[in-house]
Amino acid sequence: MLRRIKKKIKELATLSSPKKLSGDGVSDEEVNPAAMELPEDVKEGHFVVLAVDCDQPKRFVLELAYLSHPEFLKLLEQAEEEFGFNQKGALAIPCRPEDLQRILRDRS
Repeated sequence: MLRRIKKKIKELATLSSPKKLSGDGVSDEEVNPAAMELPEDVKEGHFVVLAVDCDQPKRFVLELAYLSHPEFLKLLEQAEEEFGFNQKGALAIPCRPEDLQRILRDRS
C-alpha cells in the first residue's frame, strides 16, 4: 500500500507544472505585466470602452455604475453579438461616439 501511495505522489509530481496558472488557464509567464497595468486616467471604480462605428474608435472612461444603466446594457448585448467577450484591453461597443455621449448625459 505504501508503494502505491509513493507511486501516486511521484505521478502527481511529474504531472504538476512549475508554471502557475491564473483562473483563465493562462500561465503567469505568458502574461505581459505591462498589459496588466491600467492607464493613469482610469481610476479605481472605472473601466474603458471604445465606441466603434465606421470612423475611428473613440475612447471613454466610465464609472462602474454604468454597468446597470439600461441603455448601456443594450450596448453590451450588441457588443457580445458583434465582437464577443474575448476582447483584450478596452471593451469595444458598436455605437457612434455621439450616441454613447447622449447615454452618459442622460444618466447625469
